[in-house]
Amino acid sequence: MTYLEFKEALQGFPVFSVHEVEKHFPGFDSRRLVEWQQKDYIQKIRNRYYRFTDQEIDEAYLYYCANTIYSPSYVSLETALSIYGFIPEGVFQITSCTTLKTNEFDTPVGNFAYRNLKPSLFFGYCLKSWNEHYYSLALPEKAIIDYVYLHNEIESVSDFESLRWNKIEISTQISTETINQYARHIDSNALTARINLLKCYLNADT
Repeated sequence: MTYLEFKEALQGFPVFSVHEVEKHFPGFDSRRLVEWQQKDYIQKIRNRYYRFTDQEIDEAYLYYCANTIYSPSYVSLETALSIYGFIPEGVFQITSCTTLKTNEFDTPVGNFAYRNLKPSLFFGYCLKSWNEHYYSLALPEKAIIDYVYLHNEIESVSDFESLRWNKIEISTQISTETINQYARHIDSNALTARINLLKCYLNADT
């Protein structure tokens, strides 16, 4: 098998795993992956996950990559808040929620951080189309819920003020009923208290 045959078989995968390689080529000699890395044909993203070096890297690719290299997961928290314009600054790390353990990977294409949620909280995301593929992104309301749920240091309205969230964008894009519905489903007194603080923050005079 030549590299060209290998690439033709797997070029439809923006990120490919050793498992996918072995499905296409049973008995594949993994030493070829080392050889092709040395020739700069492919690049290891993290253990057992690779990309072709001519694959364009943009934000959507990084979101897709985040989903793929640690699955199941969906992009949320600071990254999703930034996508929706809810926070004032850009983020330099792709943040996601997962049912796996909390983890972080500093890779050649970017830094990926994952926060654990129990399976019953793994909802509230949508599929976004990208180059005939899809990646999972938290809905606006769930991005907020995830952040508030996981940041138990938030204890007052002033804590939200220090975050400098964009009240106009949040009020424009989110459904209060959806926020309430998610909070009822999660059924956490601490989360409900922080959501009430958020509402006070959003309703306060700017």
